[in-house]
Amino acid sequence: QVQLVESGGGLVQAGGSLRLSCAASGRTFSRHTMGWFRQAPGKERELVAAITWSGGSTYYADSVKGRFTLSRDNAKNTVYLQMNSLKPEDTAVYYCAAAGGSSLYLSYDFAYWGQGTQVTVSS
Repeated sequence: QVQLVESGGGLVQAGGSLRLSCAASGRTFSRHTMGWFRQAPGKERELVAAITWSGGSTYYADSVKGRFTLSRDNAKNTVYLQMNSLKPEDTAVYYCAAAGGSSLYLSYDFAYWGQGTQVTVSS
């Protein structure tokens, strides 16, 4: 059974930092694109960041560029989202996701999802 388990969410003041982790189990995603999405109340889920299996290519939404950094440790089957200079508009439930197939390039065909972790940024 495939599981993606997020951790690291919480409450932080504006300007602060959080580090989200996503641990995969049940299969290895070392050859798969991994990503983080977020969904704020009343808004659609949006892709925040994605990373290829090698870490050589990344995608960041314009709203988080320069503040968020996505990395991965394939030996641990884990991805990390370092979030700095947090803003109240970053408040959302953050979801880890894995692409359905292996690829050398960024793949946006996400097929596996975690349960989400809440991030709340107070002003």
